[in-house]
Amino acid sequence: MPSSLIDVLVRHREDVVLPCPPAELSELCTLAEVLDRVPDPRRVRGRRYSIGVLLALCLVAVLSGATSLACIARFATNSGPGLRRRLGLAACTPAATTLGRLLARLDDALDDAVGAWLARLATDPVEEPAPAPTGLAVDGKTVRESRTNGAAVHLLAAALHDSQTVIAQRQAEAKSNEIPAFAPLLEPLDLRGVVVTADAMHTQRDHAEYVLAKGGHYILIVKGNQKKLRKQLKALPWREIPLQDRTRDTGHGRREIRRLKVCTVRPGLLFPHAVQAIEVKRRRTNRRTGRTSTKTIYAVTSLGPEQAGPSQLAVLIRGHWSVEALHHVRDMTFAEDASLIRTGTAPRAMATLRNIAIGLMRQAGWVNLAAATDHYRSRPAHACELLHLTT
Repeated sequence: MPSSLIDVLVRHREDVVLPCPPAELSELCTLAEVLDRVPDPRRVRGRRYSIGVLLALCLVAVLSGATSLACIARFATNSGPGLRRRLGLAACTPAATTLGRLLARLDDALDDAVGAWLARLATDPVEEPAPAPTGLAVDGKTVRESRTNGAAVHLLAAALHDSQTVIAQRQAEAKSNEIPAFAPLLEPLDLRGVVVTADAMHTQRDHAEYVLAKGGHYILIVKGNQKKLRKQLKALPWREIPLQDRTRDTGHGRREIRRLKVCTVRPGLLFPHAVQAIEVKRRRTNRRTGRTSTKTIYAVTSLGPEQAGPSQLAVLIRGHWSVEALHHVRDMTFAEDASLIRTGTAPRAMATLRNIAIGLMRQAGWVNLAAATDHYRSRPAHACELLHLTT
């Protein structure tokens, strides 16, 4: 069985350029090994399958388009002898209730283990570190149908801009919001060479101090929750500053033009470590109705002009919204918002499995993830190969 990026996928998708494997494969582990090392919350007595086998089954089923525990159980029941042997399944097929009890008791360990593995997979170890900073988007998402006692599960994730790969995830506490989960989310990560991007909710002084203390930088959107800072940004002499970056996009039934200006302020910005202020004017035209809207967005960053110029800042700001595309895929392709899984931490565990599946598909070169699930549904052996992919 191949230990690097999958030979069978290389043959099937010859037009896709895949990431390069590392030189020293013996020092690295496969995804199957990572899943098998996740701490098992079950009692030893009565275990028929190891946690690695059950999580591998769930992941292969999700890669094949399974959206519920019942779908995963049917996938296991309908799998052929060869696939069952590769997954480590015996004659007895795990029931949906068995899978549900396991997923409902998993904690941060699953997210931490697979997040670290995906982070290594998404970084090409052959090349030298890129001079451009790596964008890491922090954003939250509610699993809408997971509502229990009036509160739905809300997840905060950190996703790499370029690959939409989630490398960290935490669940916000009930009757709270995303703000307390920010530091625990980033705690396992090495932020050196990383620019954290986030929406206005996370434009908090403590968050900025935390990111800088871990060796990273930030770009944060400024809205009404930082009134004095927003007032200061609006009062800067933007009319006297020349246009420094302009981009145009067409898609989703609209045309969009974004104009960016940057102003260096040393010292004086009312936010910790902020040295550059950013103004983005976004002009969007609906191609069907012809209606045009204009919106001005302000942001601050700890990156100095010698670390990131206007074009790099524009790329990082635009890259943050790739996390919205990730949320769209989880809802439309994997039906996350319609999922009725509600017990314990099972909604979060299923979201983690979807994140792994999306990360693997992106790294395998898939652009259309709906087509990817169709492919793995008809060729589950290809999905099994992903379990033996090394970082």
